[in-house]
Amino acid sequence: MSEGYGVVAAILVLGLGGLIGAFALNRALTITYPTAEKLKTYESGVDPVGEGWAQVHIRYYLYAYLYVIFAVDAIYLFPWAGVFAAVGVSSLIEMFVFLAFVTVGLLYAYRKGVLSWT
Repeated sequence: MSEGYGVVAAILVLGLGGLIGAFALNRALTITYPTAEKLKTYESGVDPVGEGWAQVHIRYYLYAYLYVIFAVDAIYLFPWAGVFAAVGVSSLIEMFVFLAFVTVGLLYAYRKGVLSWT
């Protein structure tokens, strides 16, 4: 039984050794000449102007949250549709319960005005 743990420990030691070795080799072979121009912030070809602080409206976070909800919905719905014939009617009922929860969430978001662009 302990032989299995020895193999796992050896793999962990070899993996960590390889990782540390790769970082050390990178550090040894890298040539850097830091200058003021190289250390300057650069974004999309435009020199930074003003503060780094910008407020974002909460609505955009809500859109992102709704996208995640429907992406997760699609992740569950499409594979289920592919194997529906094999799993039977009980899975159909479970999927309708799942879709009911998603629909209630969408209706709630609609009634709160989250889905309006104005």
